[in-house]
Amino acid sequence: MTRIRSVRAREVLDSRGNPTVEVDVRTEHAFGRDIAPSGASTGIYEAVELRDKEERYGGKGVRKAVHNVNNVIAKHLKGRDVVKQQEIDKILIELDGTGNKSKLGANATVATSMAVARCAANSLRLPLYEYLDAMSHLLPVPLMNVINGGKHAGNELAIQEFMVVPKGAKSFRESLRIGCEIYHELKGILKEKFGATAVNVGDEGGYAPPLKKTSQALDVLVEAIENSGYEKEVKLALDCASSSFYIGKTKTYAIDGSGLTSEKLIEYYEGLVEQYPIISIEDPLYEEDFQGFAQVVKRLKNVQVVGDDLLVTNVKRIAMSIKNKSATALLLKVNQIGTLSESIEAANLAKRNKMSVVVSHRSGETESTTIADLAVALNAGQIKTGAPARGERTAKYNQLLRIEQELGSKARFGFS
Repeated sequence: MTRIRSVRAREVLDSRGNPTVEVDVRTEHAFGRDIAPSGASTGIYEAVELRDKEERYGGKGVRKAVHNVNNVIAKHLKGRDVVKQQEIDKILIELDGTGNKSKLGANATVATSMAVARCAANSLRLPLYEYLDAMSHLLPVPLMNVINGGKHAGNELAIQEFMVVPKGAKSFRESLRIGCEIYHELKGILKEKFGATAVNVGDEGGYAPPLKKTSQALDVLVEAIENSGYEKEVKLALDCASSSFYIGKTKTYAIDGSGLTSEKLIEYYEGLVEQYPIISIEDPLYEEDFQGFAQVVKRLKNVQVVGDDLLVTNVKRIAMSIKNKSATALLLKVNQIGTLSESIEAANLAKRNKMSVVVSHRSGETESTTIADLAVALNAGQIKTGAPARGERTAKYNQLLRIEQELGSKARFGFS
């Protein structure tokens, strides 16, 4: 009764209005559906989305990826036991046969893999987080991207995400409330200082004000936190996405109107950490610079150094980072590697080596809530899923509220 009867894909839209892949998986008595997200700031070692590159949708159509699900993947999964996730994901990996999912498309494999997990959970009448780990109980601290820059906005901020981290809250629901209150206070501050257009939002729901310097964004964030009365409960985090402002020819970083060497940029981060309550910095340097990352880890001792483009949820890259001591946390994105099993393997490798795990959305998101369940299942303790705005972001937050209520007295909250 848990044998797969059908796998069917279609082309749907993500939060940017671009096509993506949605997959339905059915057994005799159960059904699972999931959708592949898409990133704008992508690492060069990420698994590859398959795009049609035709006139329709400006070349971003995914009919080839959909075809691969319906005509290649489906026939190999039909009759397989839906609860054998690793076995099914191995089939997907072998069918693709490349190191980066470029044959079938990571958008095809990730949507299928996640839909299989959902169908399996439904067939056993379990919530997804419990199906993935029956002992899961930890609700994650949200890293809420309330000011957008870089590739997520149309302003001049080099740094991509400015996040509030309500780590001092007593529960997930309290952390979400605190984040929302700061978000709305920030709106008023930005509107008063810079006018109505300053509260237009970027791809991840954060405001995209006409700011030029990192310090300007951090100053208004601190003001919003203080005005809301949460100086003790809330810290700050940055996603620098520094590969996006790295200039290869000169080996410098274009930030705040200057061109900084790697050494000067690390000094710049040291100054920010000294001045502001920053506890986490993601991708502080170019994605190939394992040694530079190691220097950041060494010099910013009390700051979490997160690898995203550096690690791309890939066990080989994580192993290199462990060897070089290049990061203290893994940013986990399922579509970066292409299957649920591979992302769980990456998380487990990181945790075995005393690295934290931050489960993350993408800028081109969907209404899927899978990463909320995954964050709980992994006992990750941290989740990035944007500002408390836009339906594709609040869907994840609302799912975490449901999970917290379901867990009841078993629920715990905080960094793992």
